[in-house]
Order: sequence, then C-alpha cells, then structure tokens
Amino acid sequence: MSIYIDNARIIWANKVWCHLVADSLDELHAFAEDIGLKRQWFQASASYPHYDITLKTRSIALAKGAKVGSRKQIIYCAKKLKKEQITKRKKHINNQLDLGF
Repeated sequence: MSIYIDNARIIWANKVWCHLVADSLDELHAFAEDIGLKRQWFQASASYPHYDITLKTRSIALAKGAKVGSRKQIIYCAKKLKKEQITKRKKHINNQLDLGF
C-alpha cells in the first residue's frame, strides 16, 4: 500500500490543510476510512482526486503508515488517480447504456 501526503499548508476555515493521495482509488478510500475520513469528503471533482486533511489528521495518517510524498510523487499519483477515475466513469456509463438506462 502506498499512501502519500503532500507538504501543502492551505489555510481554510481556521485550520491548516494538506492533501492525501495514493497509488489507487481503492487504497485511498480504504486508508481514508481507516483514519476516520468520510467518503463524502473525497474531492472527486478537484483537479485531481484526493482528500483534504488537517495537520492533526496528517499526524494520524503518518502514524498509520502514510509517507510524505515529494512533489514528483504527488503529481504522479494525482495523474494516476485521475486516469483511474476517468476509466471507472467510462465503465459505469457503458454499463448503464448496456442496461438501457
């Protein structure tokens, strides 16, 4: 399992945030659930799929095995997740068309 956290420090809603990504959407969602994130917090329509996490949650994620990713690693994962997300959407649409929806 490869879960990565970036070094971003984004201030929003009086908290400091960063991003959680992974090598696959399934890994990302499973890890997110394990550290207490809700699926509805998943940023599916952002420029790349990710979870926004606070610095407190970042500490929890690191303790559970997430790695601090380099900018290169985060971008690589972001592109990979985006491609996987598009592929899953296309399959879903094709399945619905096959079922007559």
